[in-house]
Formats: sequence, structure tokens, C-alpha cells
Amino acid sequence: MTATDPALTAIAQSWCALSLLHGKIEARIERALQAGHGLSAREYSLLDVLSRQHNGIGGHLQMKQVADAVVLSQSATTRLVTRLEDRGLLTRYLCDTDRRGIYTDVTEAGLTLLEAARPTNDNALRAALDEAAENPELAALVRAVEELKVPV
Repeated sequence: MTATDPALTAIAQSWCALSLLHGKIEARIERALQAGHGLSAREYSLLDVLSRQHNGIGGHLQMKQVADAVVLSQSATTRLVTRLEDRGLLTRYLCDTDRRGIYTDVTEAGLTLLEAARPTNDNALRAALDEAAENPELAALVRAVEELKVPV
């Protein structure tokens, strides 16, 4: 394929549209969470991921799994965990079976903030999707997002 290949151009335009949709959603959620709860979208995402852990086998995530889930590097995830721990929203402790492993749990204060912020996040997401659906270049992507069946 050459740089002027119509198929490549179409793929590049589609990628730009997807990137635009992501940016619009992220910006809307970021503004809403900051204004309403003093949380960034990344902080909310981290609290949400960690709140879904359980005490059974495989129930706690390793830091690499957490980093993958929130789409950050391990070092950025560690810094984010530290910030939220400093705010009393997370706590870290050593794994009982592997003293090298460190687990992170959401504190009661973190769970309370997460539950208060969840409707804000959800409403901002819905508003961003509704707004994007009005744009003919993004409408098909919005429909695709709404039709995805991703397991929680």
C-alpha cells in the first residue's frame, strides 16, 4: 500500500474518528468527576477496578493487571495508587502467601466516594455519547460502542 491508497486513507480517517470520540468522552467525564468529586477519570477508573476485587482465589489483582486495566504504565499506576493512598482512599498490604506481592484495596472512604461518583461518571458518559451521536462522522462509532457486549 502507498500513502495515497484509498483503503489506508479510510483506515486513518476511521482511527481519527475513534480517537476524537475517545477524547470527547474522556474530557466530559474528567470535567464532571473533577467538579463533582475532586477525582480525575484515571483515579475513578482505578477505584472502580480495585473495588471489583474479591478475597477468593485470583481475586486480588497484581499491579501489572491493575496497570493494564487502567491503561497506564506500572510506574504511573504506582504513583496513582500512592496519591489515592495518601488521600485515605486506598490501602496497601503484603500478600499472605508471597511476601513480595503487594495488594491494594479500596478503603471505606474510597468506596463511599466511588459510589457517589458512579452516577456522575455514568451521566457524563451518556451525555458525551449522546452529543457525539449528533455528529454524522461519529454516529456509527457511538452505535458500535452501545452495542458492544463486554463482560464486566
